[in-house]
Amino acid sequence: MTTSPVSAPELAPEPVQRRAPVRDRYFDLLRAVALFRVVFYHLMGWAWLPVVFPSMGVMFALAGNLMARSLKRPAVDVVRGRLRRLLPPLWLLGALGVSGMVLQGWRPGAEGHPGWWFAHLGFWVLPLSDPPYAGTLPGVHGVLGPDWAAELAGPLWYIRAYLWFVLLSPVLLRALKAIPWITVLSPIALAAAFEFGHLQLPGERLPSTLTDFSTFGACWILGMAHQQGVLKRIPRYVVPSVTPLVAGLGLWYALTHGFREGHDLDDIPFAQSLWSLATVLLLLHISPTWTEWPRLLRPFDRLITLLNSRAVTIYLWHNLCILVASTLWDQLWRYDVLDEDCPWLLESPWPVLALTWTLICACVLTFGWAEDLAAKRRPQMWPDGSISKRRRHRSR
Repeated sequence: MTTSPVSAPELAPEPVQRRAPVRDRYFDLLRAVALFRVVFYHLMGWAWLPVVFPSMGVMFALAGNLMARSLKRPAVDVVRGRLRRLLPPLWLLGALGVSGMVLQGWRPGAEGHPGWWFAHLGFWVLPLSDPPYAGTLPGVHGVLGPDWAAELAGPLWYIRAYLWFVLLSPVLLRALKAIPWITVLSPIALAAAFEFGHLQLPGERLPSTLTDFSTFGACWILGMAHQQGVLKRIPRYVVPSVTPLVAGLGLWYALTHGFREGHDLDDIPFAQSLWSLATVLLLLHISPTWTEWPRLLRPFDRLITLLNSRAVTIYLWHNLCILVASTLWDQLWRYDVLDEDCPWLLESPWPVLALTWTLICACVLTFGWAEDLAAKRRPQMWPDGSISKRRRHRSR
C-alpha cells in the first residue's frame, strides 16, 4: 500500500463558494495542512513526517464527518453525489495517463492475459480495486523517468479506499448508532488480526482493500462519530488521558518493528492504525469554534480555500509533478559551472519543492475545472475565494 498521504486528503469537500460554517474552518485548515504534508512527505521521504502529522488518517476522518452529515438525506442520493464529485477528476487523469502508456507501448499482454488487461481497465472508471498501469516505459528524456506510470497510479489507493468507505458508510452509520465504540474499534481489531497472523487471505486485491479499512477505518468512523455527537457524550478528561496511551502503544510497536528511514508507519499498518486513531481523536476533541480566523491564520485564508477547492486535483497529480520537477532539476548537473561550484544547491531538495508546487499550480489551472464540473458549479481557474468575497462586498 502506498500512502501519501495520498502515502489523501476528505478530498472533495462541500463547495467553497458559500461562506464556510464556523467549525468547518478548522476542518478546512486540517485538510490543507494534511494535503501540504502529503506533497512534502512524498518529496522528502522523511520517516518522521507521518508521525508529526498522520495526513491520511486526518483526511479520512474529515471525509467520514462530511459523509455522516450528508447522510441526513437518502443514502442512495448521498452515495451517488459523492461518486459524482470524486470520479470525473480520476477519469481525466486516467484518460491522459492510460493514453500516454498505450502510446509508449503498453499492451494487453502486460498482465499476462489480454482479457484480464481489458477487464482491469474498468478500475480506471470505477476504482473498486487498483487500476492497472505499466511497470516501466521509455519515458520522456529529461522530463519523465521510466517509472512515471507507477508514480501516476501511486496515489490511487486512497481513491479506492475512499470509494469503499463511501459505499459502506450507510451501514457503518447504523452500526455506530447501535454500538458506537465497538464500531469505532472494530477496524483496529481487524488490523491486529492481520498483523499477528490470525487472518490471512489469498490474492492481492481483497487483502489490500481490507488492509486499508483496518488501517484507516477507525479514523473514518471517528469522523462520523464526531458529527453524530458521540464524542460529546464522554467526559472531557477521557480523551486527553487515553490518547497518549494509544499513541504510545502505536509508536512503541513501530519502533520495535522496523520504523526507520525508508520504512515508516505506512509499512506497519497496525502501528499506523493506532497512531492515526489517537491523533484524530485528539484533533476532533480540540475542534475549536472560530467565529473568524485566528490572527495568525488570516493571511493564509485564500491559500487554505484554494487547497480545499482543488484537493482532488492536487492529490491526483502531485506525484507526477514531483517526478517531473526532480527530473528537470537533475538536468542541471550537466552544467559544469553548477556541478563544480554549487553542488550543494543541486543536491538540495528545496528548489525541487518550489518547482513541484509550481507544476502543481499549473495542474490546478489546467485540470482543476474537472472538480467544478463534478460539483455542478461554474468552473474557475483559481478558486481561492477572492471572487466570492468581491461579490459579497458589492452586495453590501
